[in-house]
Amino acid sequence: MPNTETTLTYPQYTSWMRELADLRYANAVLQWDQETYMPEAGAERRSGQIATLSELAHRFFTDPQKAKELNQLLADNSLDEKQRKNVSLTAEDVSQQAKLPGDFVRTMSETVSKSFQAWMDARKANNFAVFAPLLGKLIDLKKKEADYLGWQAHPYNALLNQYEKGCTVSMLDATFAALRAPLSALLAKIAARQQVSESIVKQSFPEETQWQFSMDLLEKMGFDFRAGRQDKSTHPFTTNFSAHDVRITTRIDPNDLSNMTYSTIHELGHALYEQGLPDAEYGLPLGEFTSLGIHESQSRLWENNVGRSLSWCSSFFPLIAHYFPEQCAGANAETFYRAVNRVQPSFIRTEADELTYHFHVMIRYELEKTLMEGSLPVNDIPAYWHAAYKKYLGIEVPDDKTGCLQDVHWSHGSFGYFPTYSLGSLYAAQFFGAAEIAIPGLQKQLSAGNFGQLLNWLRQEIHIHGRFFTSEELCKRISGDTLNINWFMQYVKEKYRFIYSLEEEAIPS
Repeated sequence: MPNTETTLTYPQYTSWMRELADLRYANAVLQWDQETYMPEAGAERRSGQIATLSELAHRFFTDPQKAKELNQLLADNSLDEKQRKNVSLTAEDVSQQAKLPGDFVRTMSETVSKSFQAWMDARKANNFAVFAPLLGKLIDLKKKEADYLGWQAHPYNALLNQYEKGCTVSMLDATFAALRAPLSALLAKIAARQQVSESIVKQSFPEETQWQFSMDLLEKMGFDFRAGRQDKSTHPFTTNFSAHDVRITTRIDPNDLSNMTYSTIHELGHALYEQGLPDAEYGLPLGEFTSLGIHESQSRLWENNVGRSLSWCSSFFPLIAHYFPEQCAGANAETFYRAVNRVQPSFIRTEADELTYHFHVMIRYELEKTLMEGSLPVNDIPAYWHAAYKKYLGIEVPDDKTGCLQDVHWSHGSFGYFPTYSLGSLYAAQFFGAAEIAIPGLQKQLSAGNFGQLLNWLRQEIHIHGRFFTSEELCKRISGDTLNINWFMQYVKEKYRFIYSLEEEAIPS
């Protein structure tokens, strides 16, 4: 028998959560517009509009009466497994968000909106000092947020947990320590070999033709244009307002085809995940993504395990040659494959190869830890950045725009996000390895341009579950193993042995 003391029924709970989702997604539309089409003069008012909606959503969600009603609803024995999971996760979310005062939420939102504009201005001026004052305010606010949420061992843990539940500094330190040695050894072996040419992608490629190619690419790889669109932005991103309205952006470098190609495929991976979430669970936890690490696994899987595979290059090279016949003259799919997998230390994280990419993430992770500890003044960030890139990648950063101003994340207040990029790459290799076992002849399907079976597998194994499982539970269900760097290392060893003609005994374990 249901608990007759319950004052909130499951249908009422669902209605309440969907009203909240409507409010949050209305706010998200304003933020999407801010990064795509909003005129510059609208920045000040837009900051206030976003802040108002953020504060209203927070107040609506953290109503103390609702917290009591959610706990009562959990005692209702008529709830099925999914319903109980929704209510349980919501109660947990309410408990966390209720720790943040409403005026703090408003201040944070206003500061984030102003910080984004300051970051844009700083990039234009190639001057970190333009961004530094607001960044300093944001860092102070994030320290306050960590204190409000509560933390053990390290204040950064409170922020990490918001993007990857259960993620801690100790867990990440161990993961990066395990990666660092084998990656460095593999990089050293590659550096001793003859470098592959990237000339095929480093030519003049008309912007409009690149745009047309990107739209064709998205359609062929499974993006549903009835439920989404692509635009341009300074930093590519994905946002959604439901499973039937998913927006992605890309950027175009007229002298580098790979920049647009892999930015587009990366965001496609995010978008396919959002389009695959169960719309029947709109507004509820089971209609949301598992974690940022799992979200990044989807973008990195499509970008790297699929998009940078020889199979994908074999499938798409004829289309690339169709759009760019002069640039592709005398080349073939293998030429393109080697070019887009060239390993070389570089300045820009989003353009980095699969091996050096993790060092870009490590640098940001260690920097954020230091900032949260309060041991690094904001104005010293550029110097720290230069020293870290010299230490880890052996390169001299020329300026702020290609250095500490390259990522949009800090202007969004997204401290704790960066580690999910490495976690996502590791999960991606593990998931793709499991997919190759589960789908006979997968590489042949990709070579033929058939991506449907892989997408359907991801839909059933990952997308459809929403937040029902944690990242580690999901990983074990799919691969039989929790997160394990050996899947990634095996994948890259096999791949780069072919590209750089490495002897088998030269590959580090």
